[in-house]
Amino acid sequence: MGKRRSSSYRNNDFSLLLVPVFFLFLFLDASIDATAASSSSPVNTTQVSIMTELSALVLLSARWNTSDSNPCRWDGVNCSSSKSNSFSVVANLTLSSFSLSNSAIFVPLCSLATLQSLDLSKNSFTNVSHQFFTSSCSMKAGLRSLNLSSNRLATPLGDFSGFPLLEVLDLSFNSFHGDVITQLNSLPNMRSLNLSGNRLVGDVPTGMVLSLEELVLSNNNFSGNIPRALFNYQNLTILDLSQNSLTGDVPDEFFKLPKLRISLLSGNGLSGNIPGSMSNVTSLSRFAANQNNFTGSIPSGITKNVKMLDLSYNSLSGVIPFDILSPVGLETVDLTGNKLEGPIPSTFSLTLYRLRFGGNFLNGTIPGTISDALALSYLELDNNQLIGSIPLELGKCKNLSLLNLASNKFQGPVPDAINKLNKRVVLKLQSNNLDGPIPIVLSDLASLSTLNLSHNSFIGEIPREIGNLLKLSILNLQGNMIHGSIPNSIRLLTSLIELNLGNNYLTGTISMMPVKLSTLLDLSHNNLSGSIPSDIQFLTDLEILDLSYNNLFGEVPTSLSKLQSLTQLVLSYNHFSGSIPMFRQCVDITTTGNPDLTDGTGNNDNTPANDEGLPVEEGVSQIINGHLITMNSIHTSAIDFMKAIEAVSSHKNIFLKTRFCTYYKAMMPNGSAYSVKKLNWSDKIFQIGGQDKFGHELEVLGKLSNSNVMVPLAYVLTEDNAYILYEHVHKGTVFDILHGGRSNVLEWPSRYSIAFGIAQGLTFLHGCTEPVLLLDLSTRTVHFKSMNEPQIGDIELCKIIDPSKSSGSLSTIACTIGYIPPEYAYTMRLTMAGNVYSFGVVLLELLTGKPSVNDGIELAKWALSLSGSPDQKDQILDTRASRTSATVHSQMLSVLNIALSCVALSPDARPKMCKVLRMLFNAK
Repeated sequence: MGKRRSSSYRNNDFSLLLVPVFFLFLFLDASIDATAASSSSPVNTTQVSIMTELSALVLLSARWNTSDSNPCRWDGVNCSSSKSNSFSVVANLTLSSFSLSNSAIFVPLCSLATLQSLDLSKNSFTNVSHQFFTSSCSMKAGLRSLNLSSNRLATPLGDFSGFPLLEVLDLSFNSFHGDVITQLNSLPNMRSLNLSGNRLVGDVPTGMVLSLEELVLSNNNFSGNIPRALFNYQNLTILDLSQNSLTGDVPDEFFKLPKLRISLLSGNGLSGNIPGSMSNVTSLSRFAANQNNFTGSIPSGITKNVKMLDLSYNSLSGVIPFDILSPVGLETVDLTGNKLEGPIPSTFSLTLYRLRFGGNFLNGTIPGTISDALALSYLELDNNQLIGSIPLELGKCKNLSLLNLASNKFQGPVPDAINKLNKRVVLKLQSNNLDGPIPIVLSDLASLSTLNLSHNSFIGEIPREIGNLLKLSILNLQGNMIHGSIPNSIRLLTSLIELNLGNNYLTGTISMMPVKLSTLLDLSHNNLSGSIPSDIQFLTDLEILDLSYNNLFGEVPTSLSKLQSLTQLVLSYNHFSGSIPMFRQCVDITTTGNPDLTDGTGNNDNTPANDEGLPVEEGVSQIINGHLITMNSIHTSAIDFMKAIEAVSSHKNIFLKTRFCTYYKAMMPNGSAYSVKKLNWSDKIFQIGGQDKFGHELEVLGKLSNSNVMVPLAYVLTEDNAYILYEHVHKGTVFDILHGGRSNVLEWPSRYSIAFGIAQGLTFLHGCTEPVLLLDLSTRTVHFKSMNEPQIGDIELCKIIDPSKSSGSLSTIACTIGYIPPEYAYTMRLTMAGNVYSFGVVLLELLTGKPSVNDGIELAKWALSLSGSPDQKDQILDTRASRTSATVHSQMLSVLNIALSCVALSPDARPKMCKVLRMLFNAK
């Protein structure tokens, strides 16, 4: 985001949101020479006075080096020589990210009549001074560039008629609302307009000056058809209408826009055919119309000029044009999630680096000419009907970092030529008919992070050379015919966080495992024998352990109960004996089929164990710092920090444990109750020594106000721990309601209310000036204030956890298993799209009544596998709720479609939360 034009439009549509900055660079570049000359010139005394007044207001919120008597030498200030005298005057002013919120700053700004460029982006303004839009603001007359993006402005658009020279206007990432009718019609010099990321409604505005070059309106609530009047703007180079609610056919008049370079229509409800005139715009380099309802075939010649094409997640049909991959200069083509059939085109451009054809009905083989695509880095052909063997020619694509051929009908062995792909990070070949032994040459892929060969017909043993893959984080070999023992070299995979060897014919004992395993260890449905090794206690971050359906015997080690991250333990159908150790209440334990195993009371009915007998009282820690965040007098008068610390010294006050936190109930002297969340500073993932940053982040979060978000009220720091205080309104979690063994089935209206509340909270968090990303959104981290008022918890974790302390992999700490977006395996980044995926899983839990992982299968993957037809979709729904009435059934199907869009494999295909919220509202 915000990169220079040469590369800023490759990743996703949000890369356009700061487009007007380009014009700002032009202004600044043009003034550099003048600035160099004028920085030593005396400044107009009137302007010195104005800048001094301005600095006093700025310094209330931010540090600004104003010690020099010449304002032209201050950070963010550029001056130029006055034409009328020898004095320097302020020409460009950049106060971005200065934590400014006081609108009084606009008073001195309005007096800077020489100002040409003003950048106040990434601050906290909630309104703009009325004077700014009146004739008394002399600054407006000469202003050419205005950037107010990424603030908290939540008003209708003002009247900009008093800015006659304005060329660049960036109001993106605010909360402007209402229609855009005439407010921007009187700007004769406007070249670049960015209104993205607001709450604007109505028709797409078309009243601006016809010389407009850049129009960015993405992520709003504009509706209706794309107006034909837009095609009168013959100077347009960028047109971004993505992520709105536009409908209808797209006018096939793009030939009227001869200078258009980028056209983004993604994330709307557009229908009809892809405009064929796109092929005739010789300047067009990027076209994205993904996530719409387009039908028909793909126009021939569409990539003749376009370098980056994204038509994914529509309903396009027919055969892929034979020439779509051949043009010189072509970079990316994404046709994922359509209804395309026929063969893969056989002519490939030398410059093609990303090709995504997954989720269609393609047949035939992979052409051997794939070797011509020497620049290819990402190849995704999954979920098609491709046959034949994996071509040897793929070995010539030496830049491949991701190869996904999953869920096809490939057969035969994996070619040894695969070892030539030494840049490979992700290799997914699951759910095919591949056979033969697992190639030893795979151990040569030193960069490999994800290896999925599951659900094939591989035979032989797991090669011991697999221990050479030191960067491997996910290894999935389940559902094959592999035999022999687990090689000891497995323990050398020091980056491994997920290991699935289930449903094979493995024998021998359980070998030592990599201590960094954190999400899953599945050895189920094999022929393993012996006892559970004692060193399994060192897997301190492990969440799911499945040893079911083996020949294991002996007692269940008590050391397993010390695995603080464990959420699911499956020991079914072995020969275990003795007593089940006492586990935490949040651990889901299944021991069916072990007749000699009891629950510790002599019963063998597999009653879950509990917390009793686990850690006894802790000593009362000494408070280093206790700080109130809230200004609410009800809380400020009630909170007693010593009472909070006393409460956390006793495990009897624990009412909830999540992956990262423990919650205690603390009673204050006045009788009111508060929740106290404990964060252990000794955990390496928390930012030790960052207590100032910790306090600052909580202060920011404490100013948020939303009924569906748990907002911190205060915090306490001790030598070893940090504690955060909240209002105690805990009525359980969504997980408790859905999967806690309650006899009453939750009715659909309640489930819908829960879903809508969570969506409101997440939309609010993503819409903040600096979006709040959730590290771990799951049904375990959503609390109930009342049965119809869910609250998202753990909102601060993303701010206070240090990913660099997480064994080099964000996947080690990001999300609970089952909620982790698939792209985390190789991006290692928290994103809004990743949060949307996690929310989609929560939606699926509400729709199905099933947990996020069931019998080792992730709920999202299971649901997607059944989403192909209406009959199969019915199988996804919880019949206890869906069969109560036809209306409920219809609404649940509508919400299911929303959930499936949220868990789309491609991050770019997932809707933004603001759109999810709208769709949920419309499904009511």
